Amino acid sequence: MAEVIDIDDPGDPRLDDFRDLSNADRRPDLPGGKGLVIAEGTVVVERMLASRFRPRALLGVARRFEQLADQLSGVDVPCYRTTAEVMAEVVGFHLNRGVLAAAARPAELSAAEVLATARTVAVLEGINDHENLGSIFRNAAGLGADAVLFGDRCSDPLYRRAVRVSMGHVLRVPFAQLPPLPRSLELLRRNGFQIISLTPNPKAELLSTAMTGAKVALLLGAEGPGLTEETMAASDIRARIPMTPGTDSLNVATAAAMAFYERVRAE
Repeated sequence: MAEVIDIDDPGDPRLDDFRDLSNADRRPDLPGGKGLVIAEGTVVVERMLASRFRPRALLGVARRFEQLADQLSGVDVPCYRTTAEVMAEVVGFHLNRGVLAAAARPAELSAAEVLATARTVAVLEGINDHENLGSIFRNAAGLGADAVLFGDRCSDPLYRRAVRVSMGHVLRVPFAQLPPLPRSLELLRRNGFQIISLTPNPKAELLSTAMTGAKVALLLGAEGPGLTEETMAASDIRARIPMTPGTDSLNVATAAAMAFYERVRAE
């Protein structure tokens, strides 16, 4: 197992990567600060250990390190073992999951790298809710989407809450930033993707019949405003998920899950 180091002083500087996680001004996962990626809980830490995000330290209680013993075997990373009380004082709140891992952000993947082997991608525009982002990644992993691409005005997918809600799948599903939409859609088109804008407009074609390409890019906008008219106009087709009358829209993560499922069903 990796080296386990017992710490009982919440002020120990070796724990600084995990300090004040609830303080917006000092959070270590802000890109402009330390730019760390924080994994919470044994499942998410396991997925970090199996990803390209290499942890530089772990903090947790004894029971969680025992549960992670196999995954930590041979991993060269310090594991700071402490009590739940000390851990709560360090991070700023009581952490039921009992273990954290901190990793530096690796070099970002390019859109071209992500698209090279992908057949189904989600393209997001204006999605700034971290729980929705995390849920979209979890749905992408569970339903076989190959990648997530970020257009304009999207939040950081490596924010701690997004990583947690995704159950660590944001660390596994490739993602990349696109140049500004809608002109960046030409990159998708050159790579052979059918570009489908999802909309609740009842005049749009049903997604089940609109999705005909061997490669498909599903465009999703923020709840409320949805995709911009310019982005929808630049897509190949506008498609909708059937809903009962009187329902104006679906949660964007739910819509993404249904679109991913429809893609799986069509193949």
